[in-house]
Amino acid sequence: VKTPIASSPESSPGSRQIQLWHFILELLQKEEYQGVIAWQGDYGEFVIKDPDEVARLWGLRKCKPHMNYDKLSRALRYYYNKRILHKTKGKRFTYKFNFSKVVLVNYPLLDMKFICEEESRENVTDGVK
Repeated sequence: VKTPIASSPESSPGSRQIQLWHFILELLQKEEYQGVIAWQGDYGEFVIKDPDEVARLWGLRKCKPHMNYDKLSRALRYYYNKRILHKTKGKRFTYKFNFSKVVLVNYPLLDMKFICEEESRENVTDGVK
């Protein structure tokens, strides 16, 4: 099933800056792509059921009509060193996200904000005593 993603709001021309790992998360969240890519096994693990279709969809999104799985997998390997995701050993077309790294890469101030909120709460309760 070749479902075009051109109708989705995320595929507007300005979204061509999207990172591949983020695009993969988008596909994983949409039921219509369950036959193409799906969560499986351990937390964060997913399998690309139709590599050619995932590559085609990525090519559409990036306006790269000659995209194929070989090129897409090369881009995925770039994320290994950044520890955003890694290949699951012994399982074909299976990868696993390192969600803690994804959060830190994209929301580096998240932990600091949480810490500040916690300190704020402690100061308020200390003042009430």
